[in-house]
Amino acid sequence: MMSSAALSETKGGDRPPEKDRKKDVPAPRMQFDDKNRVEKAKKRALVKKIEARNRVELFRHLPQYEQGTQLPDLESRFFHLDTMHPAVYKVGLQYLAGDVVGANARCVAMLQAFQQAIKDYSTPREKALGRDLTARISGYVSFLNECRPLSISMGNAIRFLKARIAKLSLTLSESEAKAALYSDIERFMNEKIVLAGRVITRQAVMKIRDGDVLLTYGSSSVVEMILLHAYELGKQFRVIVVDSRPKFEGRALLRRLVRKGLSCTYTHINAVSYIMHEVSRVLMGAESVLSNGTVYSIIGTACVAMVAHAFRVPLLICCEAYKFHERVQLDSVSSNELGNPDVISKIPGRLDVNYLDNWRSNDNIQLLNLMYDATPSDYISMIITDYGMIPTTSVPVIVREYGREHLLI
Repeated sequence: MMSSAALSETKGGDRPPEKDRKKDVPAPRMQFDDKNRVEKAKKRALVKKIEARNRVELFRHLPQYEQGTQLPDLESRFFHLDTMHPAVYKVGLQYLAGDVVGANARCVAMLQAFQQAIKDYSTPREKALGRDLTARISGYVSFLNECRPLSISMGNAIRFLKARIAKLSLTLSESEAKAALYSDIERFMNEKIVLAGRVITRQAVMKIRDGDVLLTYGSSSVVEMILLHAYELGKQFRVIVVDSRPKFEGRALLRRLVRKGLSCTYTHINAVSYIMHEVSRVLMGAESVLSNGTVYSIIGTACVAMVAHAFRVPLLICCEAYKFHERVQLDSVSSNELGNPDVISKIPGRLDVNYLDNWRSNDNIQLLNLMYDATPSDYISMIITDYGMIPTTSVPVIVREYGREHLLI
């Protein structure tokens, strides 16, 4: 008969201690319909924000602010934010202005700013480098989150950096510790973003055959790499770029592909059901892949996925593993990001369409500009990642087996 000590060791041998499990639980998201928490956040905020008048009731738990006031106010206070490193401040301005978009581009810009901040950092007297630097990074993260809500991939990168700071040896000098952190960030960007994109490209190209008609939606940097590499290999195929208001991200992708010599067709999302019968495969990127196989990506992705599923066209999602997350999400309401509602009240090139010009003066009108949507796993044929081609059911396996330490480092 086993002793009680051996039995308890067998039962709990593979389970982390209670304290460690609590650390692994993600922090609760800010609920912007909680007045007390919102008021406290306003007092700490560096970016001046005015709450929107005509707020959409169903999305009151998400931040809704008047657009156009934050950037001038933040620019005017450049020399008054002593605690903010100029490189982080610059990235925050770029987020606010919309100059840096895309999950990978935003994450790289943030990490490069942190590299510069770490390079210029010096430990204050009577303080430990690890604790003080972690507090500095947390302050930078809060500032960037005020400029624009962090993406899931950025959150994973921040957790990686804080874990590396916590594991710094106490025997290292300040210059050695800073050099180690700088190298860790560089390695993360190279392995998890640059090299991961190349691995995904090599795998995805094998799924492209001569005569294929490939459809993509929006503008994904990984999908663009795949299409260009397949073309360089001499494969004969055609690309259909589906686009939508208000950003028209597909136009920039279309120009780059046509400039390289690819045969392309351009259409808007309202015509996707008319053109889907020509398509042999759909290739799309993702903002994140959640633990239940849900793909969190730019608004309209779920619509294209459902049409492809109805026409029995395979949908391949190309996503780096550092964007995987243990969170589970079933809808696009509980967690999302709201864009500027003014951009959907106007149609570029159509000055005669001015019915919503003064929509803010009417309290009965609320415009909603959602940034992302959630695509259920049922509509996804395969996820191509740097760990291989996997079904959606294997996402929690990668998150669990590789764990945060192995997945992100």
